Amino acid sequence: MLTIGFNAKQASSLIAKANAATKNKALMALARLLREHVEPLQADNARDLERARAAGLAEPMVDRLKLTPAAIETCAQGCEQLAAMPDIIGEIVGMKQVPSGIRVGQMRVPIGVFGMIYESRPNVTIEAASLSIKSGNACILRGGSEAIESNKALAKLVRKALVEVGLPENAVQLVPTTDRDAVGQLITMSQFVDVIIPRGGKGLIERISAEATMPVIKHLDGNCHTYVDDPCDLDLALKVTDNAKTQKYSPCNATESLLVARGVAGDFLPRIGAVFAAKGVEMRGCPDSLRLLATVAPATLLKEATEADWSEEYLAPVISVKVVAGVDEAIAHINQYSSHHTDAILTNDHRHAQQFLREVDSASVMVNTSTRFADGFEYGLGAEIGISTDKFHARGPVGVEGLTSLKYIVLGEGEVRG
Repeated sequence: MLTIGFNAKQASSLIAKANAATKNKALMALARLLREHVEPLQADNARDLERARAAGLAEPMVDRLKLTPAAIETCAQGCEQLAAMPDIIGEIVGMKQVPSGIRVGQMRVPIGVFGMIYESRPNVTIEAASLSIKSGNACILRGGSEAIESNKALAKLVRKALVEVGLPENAVQLVPTTDRDAVGQLITMSQFVDVIIPRGGKGLIERISAEATMPVIKHLDGNCHTYVDDPCDLDLALKVTDNAKTQKYSPCNATESLLVARGVAGDFLPRIGAVFAAKGVEMRGCPDSLRLLATVAPATLLKEATEADWSEEYLAPVISVKVVAGVDEAIAHINQYSSHHTDAILTNDHRHAQQFLREVDSASVMVNTSTRFADGFEYGLGAEIGISTDKFHARGPVGVEGLTSLKYIVLGEGEVRG
């Protein structure tokens, strides 16, 4: 681990100086290599999937492990999207002249070396690596043991792309061991690593936050809410709520809690309840919501919600449901129970929408669309390193800008301080 750290530090000074054209060539080369290696990547991924199922890994977690042709293509497109974006490294902002005559501004620069600790999804290897290249940082990647073969294969392609354009291959390194002691080493190597980014379960993130000796960019949970307001286009609400919950159950941006205004609950809940029931989604509701859902859903899919359900991130076909008086109660409920990740209002009332945007304290707040859009690729960031629910430095999907820092620059013409 010390060797990896030393190599990363050495590489960081080289990639920080790389020009935009070279970094973009590396990203385009990586996109090409991904497309050329779909079959070999799937073969490596199949070994991980087989081992995961044999170990009894839950199906939603196995789903996160899959490296499908579509997932590989999304990774390639992410690289291309990043390559097409302006290079913000070296950008100078806020330059102004002060009374002494000096000019003061800020320049955007790479952070240096970031460590990324993540579970399950092998596509994170490409997202992290591509963002590292674009932002001029070096990175040390430590994926989950369940995806080790997939991650090794992907990291090999990244390093090949770097070498192809003359960048240091050690700008992106994958920790090759599944030994958990490697994590303990990585998060205490502050002499080499400038920031740690954990992406995974609550236990992992809590451990990293408690033990790391360098700053941590993190999010703990993805308890996302969709609130159906009064007044609302119920057809729109039905389509969006269904997508927010059932398009994919395992991501952190899937809706886990549904709030419905009392004025539309009688019309909306039976409709969405029928959709959820057809898809086998378990509904854990308040008494008012259960009474309405019982008209369309079998008793086996209905349970009375406990206090714990309002805070739960299910990552499964389960959703909590509550009838609320209106927008004020919805906002209060979200701010109490949300993990401050992503929350949405579906409404026809502009004032309610603006109130929701102002008052909901989350990293992404949405109007009339699915929480599933809370994603770096969907936001046009090219890719994301994770979604931060912190309030400092980076918040929401962390793209290139979130992997940079600002330093003050001062320009003078011989001025001296009196």
